[in-house]
Amino acid sequence: MTKTIALLGATGSIGRQTLEVARELGISVAALTAHTQIDLLEQQARQFMPRLAVLYDPDAARELEGRLRGTGIEVLAGEEGLLAAASLDEADTVVTAVMGSVGLRPTLAAIEKGKRIALANKETLVCAGELVMDAAERYGAEIVPVDSEHSAVFQCLQGCRDRREVRRILLTCSGGPFYGKTFGELEDMTAADALRHPNWHMGPKITVDSATLMNKGLEIIEAMRLYRLPVEQVQAVIHRQSIVHSLVEFRDGALLAQLGTPDMKLPIRYAMTYPHRAESPDAPLDLLTCGALTFDRPDEEAFPCLRLAREAAAVGGTACAILNGANEAAVGLFLQGKLGFNDIPRRVERALERTEVQYQPSLADILEADRAARRAVL
Repeated sequence: MTKTIALLGATGSIGRQTLEVARELGISVAALTAHTQIDLLEQQARQFMPRLAVLYDPDAARELEGRLRGTGIEVLAGEEGLLAAASLDEADTVVTAVMGSVGLRPTLAAIEKGKRIALANKETLVCAGELVMDAAERYGAEIVPVDSEHSAVFQCLQGCRDRREVRRILLTCSGGPFYGKTFGELEDMTAADALRHPNWHMGPKITVDSATLMNKGLEIIEAMRLYRLPVEQVQAVIHRQSIVHSLVEFRDGALLAQLGTPDMKLPIRYAMTYPHRAESPDAPLDLLTCGALTFDRPDEEAFPCLRLAREAAAVGGTACAILNGANEAAVGLFLQGKLGFNDIPRRVERALERTEVQYQPSLADILEADRAARRAVL
C-alpha cells in the first residue's frame, strides 16, 4: 500500500480527489504541483505540508514562494520542478494527474526511480506508450491506472493468468452531452454546450474530449499500450449510465465487468491500496435503484475523433503523438471560441495528413511530433 505520494496536478479534479483519499487513508504528501492556481495550491500546501510545491508558471511560482516563506516548503517552477517532484526519494508513489503531454517526462523520471505510477495522465501512454512500458519493465516500476475505465480493466484482469486468454477489452463510454446527434447538428455547438457532461464532473479539456469522443479514442490507445494488445482487440461501447466502467471478454466467451458509482475516488483509492482494498466511507452502488443498464454502438460518422484515434493507433510510430498534440491545440482554440465544435476533428485530421510519421521514435522524435502537430492546427 502507498505510504507517501508526489501528486502532479494537485489542483485539478483528480488531484483534489486524490488528496481527499490520501487524508482518509493517512497517506503522506511529499510534493504538490499545479499549473497556475496559486491560491488553491497554497491552501493545499499549508494543509498537507509537503517538502516541495511546484507551479509550472514561473511568475506564479515566485508569488507562491513568497506566500510560503517560513513554512519550510521548497518552491520550484516549470518542467524542472515537475521532474524534481516526480523523483523525490521519500515518495513511493507518483500520481500523475497533470493534463496533456507535459506529463510525459515526469512520468519517465518517476519510472527510472522504480516508483509506483498511479497514472491519470492518458497522454503519456498515448504519445509514448511503448517507451513508457518498456522503461517500466526495465526499472521495475509498477503502473496502476487511475482512469475509471482502465482501472476497471486492471481489476478484471487480476484473475487472468495468461493474457493470451483475452479476446478483447470493451471500454464503456457515456456518449457525452451530444449522444444521438448527427455531425450536422453538432456544427453550432458551443463550449458551454460541450461542458455539460451528463455523469462526470471533470476539467474543461477532458470534458470536451468526452463530447467529441476523442477521450474514448485516447483511452483505446492507452489500453493497447498498457495491456500490449493490437487496436482490433480494444473496442468502445456506449453505456449512458456510467455504472459498468469497462469489461474484458475472454476467449471462452466469459465477460468480466467492474461496476460502481461514477465516483473517481474509487479507482484512486484502488491505485493507492493495490493489491489490497481499503474500506470506503462512500455509499456503494445499489443495484436495486441504479436503473436499467444499456449499451449501444458509437457513431463514428457523427464523432469522427474516435475513428481518427483508431486509425492513428493502427499506423503506429508518432501518429498517436500527432493525434494528441493536434487535439490539445484544437480543443484549446475551441474553448477560446476560435474554432467550431466540428473544427476539432477537421484540424486533427489535417494535422495527421500534414505531419510526417516517424517509426520506432525516440523521445525527441515524439516531442517534435507533438510540436509539429500543434503548428499544423493553427
